[in-house]
Parts: sequence; structure tokens; C-alpha cells
Amino acid sequence: MVLNYIWIAFFLLAFVIALGKLIFMGDTTVFPEIMNSTFAQAKTAFEISLGLTGVLSLWMGIMKIGEKGGLISALAKLLSPVLSKIFPDIPKGHPAMGTMFMNFSANMLGLDNAATPMGLKAMQELQELNPKKDTASNPMIMFLVLNTSGLTLIPVSVLLYRAEMGAANPTDVFIPILIATTVATLVGLLVTSIYQRINLFNPTLLAFILGICLFVAGGTWGMMQLSQVQIEVVSTSLANIILFSVIIIFIIAGVRAKINVYEAFIEGAKEGFGTAVRIIPYLIAILVAIGVFRASGGMDVIMDGIAWCANACGVGDDFVGALPTAIMKPLSGSGARGMMIDAMNTYGADSFAGRLACLFQGATDTTFYILAVYFGSVGIKKTRHAVGCGLLADLAGIIAAIVVGYIFFG
Repeated sequence: MVLNYIWIAFFLLAFVIALGKLIFMGDTTVFPEIMNSTFAQAKTAFEISLGLTGVLSLWMGIMKIGEKGGLISALAKLLSPVLSKIFPDIPKGHPAMGTMFMNFSANMLGLDNAATPMGLKAMQELQELNPKKDTASNPMIMFLVLNTSGLTLIPVSVLLYRAEMGAANPTDVFIPILIATTVATLVGLLVTSIYQRINLFNPTLLAFILGICLFVAGGTWGMMQLSQVQIEVVSTSLANIILFSVIIIFIIAGVRAKINVYEAFIEGAKEGFGTAVRIIPYLIAILVAIGVFRASGGMDVIMDGIAWCANACGVGDDFVGALPTAIMKPLSGSGARGMMIDAMNTYGADSFAGRLACLFQGATDTTFYILAVYFGSVGIKKTRHAVGCGLLADLAGIIAAIVVGYIFFG
């Protein structure tokens, strides 16, 4: 229901803004630009889905081998003492526990190609436990909020873009990004837990959260000892080693369980293909709405309003140049990436706005894209508090990025 209102609002606001520009400014190009955007975004949505088809088929096939080989169940049993506290509605030892953990791990390591298929597989398993098939369950919402908070240990793409844009020290945003994204994740966990009445003060859960914080801190310290070139080599090598190791481990588990590994892979790959087809309408709907709003000039109106308010309050508008990245990130990953590059190109890679845009890019994830893809893959229409909790996590990440940005670079 919330997505329904947001979707309608994008179109109505775009129409009002475009009509105003036509009447009061004589801008005759705005409506052609809007229509061009609708076609372009619809094409983009289909291309994204088409690109996902091969990746989904591959990883859903691998996951099916792990499922039939018993590896997912074993991982679920191992993690159930902790994850059962965050997801109390999921039976202990359910395969969804193992799949969700693999998704979280892939996200933390920046392995997007593996994280999405694992996340979609987890959603399918959660849907099996869902008594209301058109309504998001509590575990689904918690899972998606933790995804949209965007916790990433190594923001490789951001560092690479900074290097390409001529930053003197491309890795200077590494620690600020890690701090901001950790804040977003913890706030997302806290807000969703309060809404779902989950007790976070369980000793096991507190120890797990502390362990994650120590892991993040250790990773931060380790990366601080490396040069930019070494970070790129280590992160890229680590990602590829982990991905291929997962494939080999799953195949070995299947062989040990004496299953037909090839047939299991084909079965899972067919499910991946079907999932990719199902999400096409949802992607087209959300990306077209976002494209229309951007083409109408709605983003510019918001930026001008924020700048005026900031100056009126006497806090200055140094951060406003980076805000398009923050506002676009929940809506579109590629759009936010473009905004980040534009900020570095306009203000300089080592300017406050340029660095802050990088922090925004690394601190959160594409909330509406994730909601559209994940919920669309299992036919969820009623999202309940998923959008609100996800956006609060994004807001926390944005605020943390601004504060940390001023501390490190202000």
C-alpha cells in the first residue's frame, strides 16, 4: 500500500512541476523529456532483468545444490541460536537462516552478483512460511531492512571511482563510509525490532552484534595498513576467491550427499530464470516513476528547497551539493552513482561535497529497488512497515555520513 502511494506521488508531483515549468517558465522541452525518460527507464528495467537472468540462474542453481546437499540446513542449524533472536518467527534450523546469512556475508564483502540471487532465494523460503502470501511477514521485513541498510566492509566501487576522478587519496573515505553504513544497519535493526517487539538485549544477540562490530573494526584496521593499489588487489582477489570457493564447497557437499549435482543445478537454474521474468513488471513500475520525477525537475526543486532552509537556519549549505546522491540512492543505484560522479566532477574529487557524495553512495543501499525486486519475486503487494523502516535506516546513514563527513573533512 505504501509503495502504491509513493508511486502515484512520483507521477503527480512530476506532472505538477512540469506543468508549472511550462506555464510560468515557458519550458516546452520538459514534457518531451519526461516521455523520453519513460521509454528509456522501461528499457533499462528490462535490460537489468535480462542481465539478472544469467546471474540468477547460475546462483540459484548453486544454491539448489547446497540445499539438496544439506549444506544450507547445516549452516542454518549453526546460526539459529543467533538469528532466531532477530527472526523469532522462523523455526530454528530452517534453511532460510543459512541463505540469509550467505546474503548478508555477500553484501558485506561487496559481492553484489552473489548477494541478489541469495537474497531472492531467501525470500522464496520466507514466503513458504508466510501465512498471508500477498502481505510481507515480519521476517521478510527485517531481512529487507538489513539489506537496504547497505552494510559493506569494502566499498571497492567507490574507491575506484575516486581514483578515476583524480582524488589525491582515494581511500580517505573508507573509514567514514564504514562508520556511516554501520550506523544505518544498527538503526535499521533497532527500529524494526521496536516495531516487531523483538528483544535486542539477549546476551547471545548482543555478543553477535559486538562480534560484527569487532569484525568491522578489524577489517578497517587491516585496510588502513594497505595502499590504494593493495586494497584493490586484496579486495578483488578476496571476492573472486570467496565466490569460487562457495561454488566448489557446494559441489563437494552435493557429491558427499550422493545427489545428482548437475540435475540439481538445472532445477535451481530454472527457478532463477522464472524469478528474473517475474520481477520485470515491478522493476519497470518503480524505475519509470523515478525517471519521470527526475526528468520533471523534481530533484532540483528539492535541492533548492533544502539549500534555502539550510541557509535560513545558518548552518550553511556545503553539504547540499552532495545531497542529490543521498536522495537518489534509495531510488536508483545507477542514478546515485551518476550523481556521485557529477558531484566529484563539479566540485572536485577532494572537495567536501565530492567526498560527502562518496559517503552517501557507500552508506546506504537502493531501498525501493530492493523492495521492488525482492517483494516482486514472491508476489508481495502489502509491504506494511518495510518502506518506513528501510527509509529510516537510510536517513540514519545519511545523517551519520554528514556528521562523519564534517568530522573527517569539514
